[in-house]
Amino acid sequence: MALPTISGKRRGFTLIELAIVMAMIALLLTFALPRYFDGLERAKEAALRQDLKTMRDAIEQFHADRGIYPELLEDLVTQRYLHAVPVDPISESPETWMATPPPEPERGMIYDIYSGAEGQAQDGTYYAEW
Repeated sequence: MALPTISGKRRGFTLIELAIVMAMIALLLTFALPRYFDGLERAKEAALRQDLKTMRDAIEQFHADRGIYPELLEDLVTQRYLHAVPVDPISESPETWMATPPPEPERGMIYDIYSGAEGQAQDGTYYAEW
């Protein structure tokens, strides 16, 4: 079926018009995508900082209540100090958390917690130092 014509010409876009539109879209994307990915990284870093704060608070509360530090992160969940072990937003896994033992090993296994994700944050610090 042929397209309807107006004064003998077929309606539609020419290759030049399509190329101009595609170039305009590409130009807009060159401005938008870097900002999008930058915002995505900032959001992950903010989530990591909040998760670390929440888990450190739970570890401190566990120690204050029981006099010992937890053996596993799952202990914080089973004892209802956390709803669930959070997923590390940088490595996207709940298994990459790294624990620091307390100065007195007989008092538990998790004194402090940090991310096991490799790499640096946008401010130049390493995730494992937070």
